[in-house]
Amino acid sequence: MLRYLTAGESHGPALTAIVEGLPSNLQLEIEFINQQLWRRQQGHGRGGRMKIETDRVDILSGVRFGKTMGTPVAMTIHNKDWRNWSEKMAIEGEPHESVVEITKPRPGHADLAGALKYNQEDIRNVLERASARNTATMVAVGSIGRQLLKQFGIEVYGHVVELGPIKVEKFEGTFAEIAERAEKSEVRVADPEVEQTIIAAIDQAKADGNTLGGIFEVIVTGLPIGLGSYSHPDRKLDGRLAQAVMSIQAIKGVEIGLGFEAARRPGSEVHDEINYREGDYYRPTNRAGGLEGGVTNGQPLIVRAAMKPIPTLYKPLESVDMRTKEPYRATIERSDVCAVPAACVVGEAMVSWVVAQAFLEKFGGDSVEEIQRNLASYLQQIGDR
Repeated sequence: MLRYLTAGESHGPALTAIVEGLPSNLQLEIEFINQQLWRRQQGHGRGGRMKIETDRVDILSGVRFGKTMGTPVAMTIHNKDWRNWSEKMAIEGEPHESVVEITKPRPGHADLAGALKYNQEDIRNVLERASARNTATMVAVGSIGRQLLKQFGIEVYGHVVELGPIKVEKFEGTFAEIAERAEKSEVRVADPEVEQTIIAAIDQAKADGNTLGGIFEVIVTGLPIGLGSYSHPDRKLDGRLAQAVMSIQAIKGVEIGLGFEAARRPGSEVHDEINYREGDYYRPTNRAGGLEGGVTNGQPLIVRAAMKPIPTLYKPLESVDMRTKEPYRATIERSDVCAVPAACVVGEAMVSWVVAQAFLEKFGGDSVEEIQRNLASYLQQIGDR
């Protein structure tokens, strides 16, 4: 079973991840992981933290001469800002005099619920782990899953389709071409005309002390039929994808294929007809987004996620001091105005991870070579039908 565990605080010494269940002989490129970490830090509207951190991963175990050994892979991403927080976030000893306890929870964050749940007086003990800084480990882990999929011809793409009230309407070319154009955009959109309107909207939100959310789309191509299962609810691939993407900070909705739009149309405009030509089943449309009954159907997988505006506002909302119970404006932590382009990169990583899990469940083996044989046998079986 492919699984991972992460640890670390936003201003602690480092973020750590351990990945278990990878096959041996998987060619693993550290620079690819670092490139994905870099992509997560980009985008118009990011905050000051991105100017401090230059995320790079150190692999501590499980890889030798560029290939996995079949043993757990341990990774660390060091926090450069730790040097400024070593007293405030010290592992041992008593609190330093520079420590100022946070007692005013921010609306929209885990602050209040987390402080009550874990019986904390200082909200920093909550926000450090709840911080979106921890999505760096998600990207590192997902980048490994993505490299596994790429070995078998499966590609993952992502782009922003809405930001605030502005929709991207123009999607021309292949998925790869759309993603390539989006990669050149400061806000990860494939339409240069809309890009400038979005940038202006982000700048206006910053001037107003406000924040913006949006919607991104992740596409996976090259998937074989049969990943996932319809037999048990917790094995349905759509349910697992929704859980993984919803685990990303600030994501409040996930849809696959037509998603919510399917509820507004009659069935004749929702379901994909099945045809047969030259030995293959195919569908002229992909309204289902590549999944039927929790199982991949051979079409590209289409997943979209809605990200709420970041709740840390420079014109903060009303809150209550947990110590005095007096009304106050919420605490301001250094934050972004808009992180939708970055969330898209995290979304690519989480989708990659879940698909890699399902892929190994279907074709799993202890080495890449064994998986290749299993996949080839299955594809032959499918071809004979």
